[in-house]
Amino acid sequence: MLLLAAIAQLAGAAPGVPPRAGGAFTLADDGRSAYTRLAWERVPEALHERLAEGRALVRATWVVSPSLDSDLAGLGPTYNRPSCLSCHPRNGRGEPPASVAEPMRSMLVRLSIPGQDAHGGPLAEPNYGEQLNEHGVPGVPGEGEAWLQWRSHQETLADGSRVELRRPVPAFRELAFGPLHPRLLTSLRVAPPIFGLGLLEAVSEADILAIARQQRAEGRGVAGMPNRVWDRARGGVALGRFGWKANQPGLRQQIASAMAGDLGITSALFPEPDCPPPQAACRAWDADRHPELSGPALDAMTLYHYALQVPARRDVDEPRVRRGERLFATAGCASCHRPMLRTGAFPELPALAGQTIHPYSDLMLHDMGEGLADGRPDYLASGRQWRTPPLWGIGLLATVNGHGLLLHDGRARGLLEAILWHGGEAAGAREAVRAMSAVEREALLAFLRSL
Repeated sequence: MLLLAAIAQLAGAAPGVPPRAGGAFTLADDGRSAYTRLAWERVPEALHERLAEGRALVRATWVVSPSLDSDLAGLGPTYNRPSCLSCHPRNGRGEPPASVAEPMRSMLVRLSIPGQDAHGGPLAEPNYGEQLNEHGVPGVPGEGEAWLQWRSHQETLADGSRVELRRPVPAFRELAFGPLHPRLLTSLRVAPPIFGLGLLEAVSEADILAIARQQRAEGRGVAGMPNRVWDRARGGVALGRFGWKANQPGLRQQIASAMAGDLGITSALFPEPDCPPPQAACRAWDADRHPELSGPALDAMTLYHYALQVPARRDVDEPRVRRGERLFATAGCASCHRPMLRTGAFPELPALAGQTIHPYSDLMLHDMGEGLADGRPDYLASGRQWRTPPLWGIGLLATVNGHGLLLHDGRARGLLEAILWHGGEAAGAREAVRAMSAVEREALLAFLRSL
């Protein structure tokens, strides 16, 4: 009841005064730069040089040889892409390849086998590690290529409308180090947007756990579960809140993990290249210093992520949008896509503290049913569980990134397809949407496009 009251309060906001999606970190930009704008005024002036360095590192293309640019050396020995923006174009969302002939430009494949590593995480595939890296530096072979096969089926809505749903199935070719493990587990992942993450890190663990208790008390069949993951800096278990399965405890480790897994760049948190035993050339590669990404450079990249602003909502006064917001609540969507959170104390960047934000996420894992399952556990996350992705900024995806592909593997070609893939704890909300009239569905989609 508290959640529905909060939603009703939002829906009844005064005309012309939409909720500030990112609190003080909200920006009224509905153009192609909507995901890239920084809150310079919220960052102490003494840190502006570091913030500019972080922006430059996120935008940079990394190289192989120190003789070219010693500050950007370290790419490889195996890697997926040479820059952050290769996978997060304009700080936005990646997409699957459009055809089997295209490589994965902003998508990757996680690999593991049944079991857990020493810290409770996924157990790496013996020959290829935790992620397939297609490319290698000169003298080091890439691991192979992944491509997609698509399976589709039809769904029928209550008014007789039919919607085609599709899902990708990975296949592999040109594998350089022998066959994959017979019990291989895979998970396709497109890169998510990176704005607003500092605000999400600033939400207190106590508040997240309180939401989980409230969900259980409401008895709607929704039971968010926090992931518990290994925090490398602390050397202990911590709440997971970033990544498609909430498998990273904070932004600093999330960034360092991506640098290591996607670009092959080491840091104090990931000090060694990922070179499984059969990859002799990878293991012999010693042209780069380690760690390649210094602590101050990682701090600068983290600060850049903290300072990114959230695009403001649009069209909030339209009657159709306001009706869609009410339908979003009554359908049960807001049980997981929680419209309002509050940030707590955050000494890393005090301006992020004490903000009322509207990410439309509870930052927890939920069982999404067999249709969305990847079958690959990640710490406490089962093969059917995913973290609730924030919805803020989703209405600008086509403007910023030129596509509307959604969900963890980009299978959904729009908002309605994404909703119809929801199962498990979200099955009730999905069926409520399925039962809507065409006018009601369009109102719901209009609301989502306003975010």
